[in-house]
Amino acid sequence: MKSVKFLSVVAAVLAATAAFAAAPVTTVESAKGKVLAGENGMTLYTFKKDVKGVSNCYDDCAKNWPPLMAASDAKADGAYSIIDRKDGTKQWAKDGMPLYYWVKDKKTGDITGDGVGGNWDLAKP
Repeated sequence: MKSVKFLSVVAAVLAATAAFAAAPVTTVESAKGKVLAGENGMTLYTFKKDVKGVSNCYDDCAKNWPPLMAASDAKADGAYSIIDRKDGTKQWAKDGMPLYYWVKDKKTGDITGDGVGGNWDLAKP
């Protein structure tokens, strides 16, 4: 009986670890086809002024384009990596490019941020 309890505990720990391993990203349908979205279903974007591994969106930019934040214990997963922001927080990136939400998107599949200011692109799977 003790071995069954032990295996249950091990399984629970492995499941919890796996939850931290995967990026909190999904794919949703939009008017422009499949796009990446956060766990909340909202579309994700990339910023043309960023470079791989570096976010250049802070202050007012980050208020309008909230970063897809990563927990301190999150782990990179395939095309998804974690970058360090200059404010000490962590952010998810795809293929090295930091990911953001747009405050004017209100429901799953909204893509109102695409092309804003000529600097924002839909994040594609």
